[in-house]
Parts: sequence; structure tokens; C-alpha cells
Amino acid sequence: MNKYVIAIVGPTAIGKTSLSIELAQHFNTEIISADSRQFFKEMQIGTAAPSSEELAAAPHHFIHHKSIFEHYSVGHFERDALSRLKQLFKTNNILIMVGGSGLYVDAVTKGLDDFPKVDPNIREGLNYRLKHEGLAGLQEQLKALDPISFETIAIDNPQRVTRALEISLGTGKPYASFLNQKKSPRPFKTITIGLTAPRSLIYERINQRVDVMIRSGLVEEVTALKNLKQLNALNTVGYKELFKYLEGTWDLEFAISEIKKNSRRFAKRQLTWFKRNPATLWFDFDTPVKQIIDTVSSQL
Repeated sequence: MNKYVIAIVGPTAIGKTSLSIELAQHFNTEIISADSRQFFKEMQIGTAAPSSEELAAAPHHFIHHKSIFEHYSVGHFERDALSRLKQLFKTNNILIMVGGSGLYVDAVTKGLDDFPKVDPNIREGLNYRLKHEGLAGLQEQLKALDPISFETIAIDNPQRVTRALEISLGTGKPYASFLNQKKSPRPFKTITIGLTAPRSLIYERINQRVDVMIRSGLVEEVTALKNLKQLNALNTVGYKELFKYLEGTWDLEFAISEIKKNSRRFAKRQLTWFKRNPATLWFDFDTPVKQIIDTVSSQL
């Protein structure tokens, strides 16, 4: 087996995009994006998608290839990404995968977990509670039933929370207990590179990125989407907070502070997820690229 995927992971705003481009240029190869927030073409500023200059610096796949009106699940991405990898491996022995969505990275490199079927009435009941009582109660129940999932999934995403609860309630076992079971082998090897930094520095970089997004026109981007806020793709950090501002519920300063806070929480969950993989090769975010390239080359 001489085909490799170099997966670059880490918290938001840590520098994954720039590293992926440098590695792609060094190995003369292409980049698969596994960032679920960057799939949608209507969401550019708030997802910190690669700039036009970055996209031109190396061939990218799965950036702005879908519309927010389309249902696109992790299962769809697994199928599409594996198909694209098979195609690209015909002319490349090494491909780069980059993204902060741990579930999507794992779906491609390891395979999705297999969950038992449960009574559909459980999902209906959870959806009823979500609609009439809100997300907070479901979050608290998940925390009690499955604290591991509470710490690692996108806890502000209603679909992820109801799915984890559905499995936990329907099987009597935590959702997390079904994760990381043996799966079908992949026709490639994965080398995972993790970028990290002291938590205070990660948070500082996140705050700076949010400020840049606001200056770049995030409020205007969200304003153009305000009549579509019910779509699942828009129930994400950076958009849902500004919907509150546009509704008059929050002032702009508070909405921006909430974006920063929720982005920091998201980064914490990302690190928790990625730290579970003992094979990840971790580097400080400002490690010289040559050192990372030398380490990767020694693994190939």
C-alpha cells in the first residue's frame, strides 16, 4: 500500500489552511477539505473559507460545492470524498486532507460508526421537545446520560444532540460507546498532523479572527441570509448569533462577544475530539514547515 492521506487537524484559527497549502505545494498534490462549514457556497466569510489566493495556490476539493438548500450529511461526504480520493490517487500517491470537523475527517480516514436501529418514536419525541422546550433541556439530558459525547460533539447543533440522545435512550448505552468500533479498512494509509498552541493563545487567535470577519463584512453576509435562518446549515457559530442581533434581541457588541465565546467553546471540543487519536503527530502552530515536512517524509 503506497497511497497516503496526510490529514491536518486542530482547533479553529490555528493555521491549518496555510500548512495544508505548503504541504500540497511541497508534495505537488491536491487538498481535500473536510470542514463541514465550508461546503456551502453562501457561507464564505463566517466559515473562514480559503481566500481566492489560497484556492489558487493549490487544487482544492469540497469547498463551496453545495448550497445551504441541499441536505448534505457526513455519510454523503464520506461517499463523495472516498470516490474523489480514488480518482486522485490515480495520479498522486500523496493527498492532503484538512479540516476542523473531526467527525468528517474520521468518516473518510476510518469509516463511520455503525449504530443499531432504535424506535423512531424516540426521535419524534426528541424533536417535539426541541421545538417546544428548546435545546438546553436536551443538552442537560445528554450530559447526564453520556458526558463523553457532551464534551466532544457539536453541542450547539440540534441534530447532533438529538442523534446522540436518540441512540443513548434507544439502546440504554451511551452514544459514545458505539464509536471507534472496527471498520472496513481503507486502501490508503493516514498520517495525521495536529496543530496546537497554549489555550490562551488559541483563544486570542480566535478573537482576532472574529474581528477580521466583522471587518470583512460578516454582518452583511448574515443579513443577506436572515430570511433563511431556519436552514440547518445556518445554525452555526457566527451566523446564529448575528441573527439574534438582526432580530433586535441582542446589540451588535454582545452578538460579537457571543461569537467569540462560542468559537472558543467549539475549539475546546475540537481539541478534545482530536486528542483521542494516539497516532496524531502534534506540532506547535509556529513550528517551521520544514520540520513538519521532514517528519512526514520520514513516515512515508
